[in-house]
Amino acid sequence: MFSLQELFGKGDRFYKLLEESAQEAHESVRLLIQFLQNPDGRKNLDDLVLARRKEKKITERIGEELVKTFITGIEREDIEALSLALYKIPKTVEKFAERLDIAAPHVAGVDFTRQAQAMEKATGTVVAMIGQLRNLQQLQKIKELNNRLQYIEGEADKLMIELLRDLYSGRHEALKVVVLKDLYELMEKVIDRCRDAGNVVVEVVLKNS
Repeated sequence: MFSLQELFGKGDRFYKLLEESAQEAHESVRLLIQFLQNPDGRKNLDDLVLARRKEKKITERIGEELVKTFITGIEREDIEALSLALYKIPKTVEKFAERLDIAAPHVAGVDFTRQAQAMEKATGTVVAMIGQLRNLQQLQKIKELNNRLQYIEGEADKLMIELLRDLYSGRHEALKVVVLKDLYELMEKVIDRCRDAGNVVVEVVLKNS
């Protein structure tokens, strides 16, 4: 599909920035996994903070480029919505890590591996979806990736129910239940943020297909 954006060469900057943003979101989850493996390592938490700051700078850069650019390959509001959705991913990851750091004495021995793996798959899928934006005719591929993202979210929801059932079993101290519920919900929210980003991508492709 020909567009004025291609004629003036304006679009690549936004695709590139959105791809970088998605990669930073994925990187934040990778850093979180390292933090979970070594929660006493302060550097891992600091790296997470830096990842979120990098994401924020990319988001700000996108905003600046939108002000300076008259012609864009996809609608301006879609670029803004996608940029915001991507930024919320590492922001939520960082919030989880901070809460875990504070609550560490109350959740010693708790395994967050399954949630972290789901988050890694979800952000990886978002990276793939953003990569498809350069070719807006790849509707089927986008749908396949979005279906994968929806499946990951569904499995995460099932896991959440399983975890809540255990929390409400009466086997745990009240404070531990409160702390874990907060942490579980934050991890679930990361995947929800990925779903939100995926939904924006699908909308963009449907508009332009």
